[in-house]
This record gives sequence, C-alpha cells and structure tokens, in this order.
Amino acid sequence: MSSGQNSGGLMSSAGLVRYFDAEDRNAIRIDPKTVVAFGVLFGVMIILLNFAY
Repeated sequence: MSSGQNSGGLMSSAGLVRYFDAEDRNAIRIDPKTVVAFGVLFGVMIILLNFAY
C-alpha cells in the first residue's frame, strides 16, 4: 500500500459511531434483561409446543 492511498477504514466508520452513539428521546428503550427473559420464555414455549404435538 503506498503512502498516498487511504484505506478509509477509520474515516468511514466515524459516521456510524456518531450515529449509534446519539441518544434519541423518542426511541423505544428496552432493558437487556427483558430481551433475554423474552427469548428464554419464547424458547420454552416452543419446546413445550413440540412436546404437545
């Protein structure tokens, strides 16, 4: 790679970092524990339905 070329890796990701770092007051906020609990309950429900049929 010559010294005149720029890979753009850091510069291209800088906009995404700013985008995901911004806090939006209107965004839906869900606690990560709630997401994990929902996933576990959904998995248990699927397992129970497989045993039922």
